[in-house]
Amino acid sequence: MYDYYCQRCNEKFEELVFSHLVSDAEIKCPHCKRMNSKRMVCAPAVSTNGKAKGSQSLCGRPSGFS
Repeated sequence: MYDYYCQRCNEKFEELVFSHLVSDAEIKCPHCKRMNSKRMVCAPAVSTNGKAKGSQSLCGRPSGFS
């Protein structure tokens, strides 16, 4: 499962792809139906209190690095 950003309509969406078989140019936006998407770089959700929260995506949020 990867997070994508459509460069045509500016929508973010998730897509299940096998990365070694499909290029970004082949991913169709479910909103505008165009093939102009880019895979977003995402940080995994990490818990420091022992409670895993793996379903929370950190895409589009500040990384804390500068």
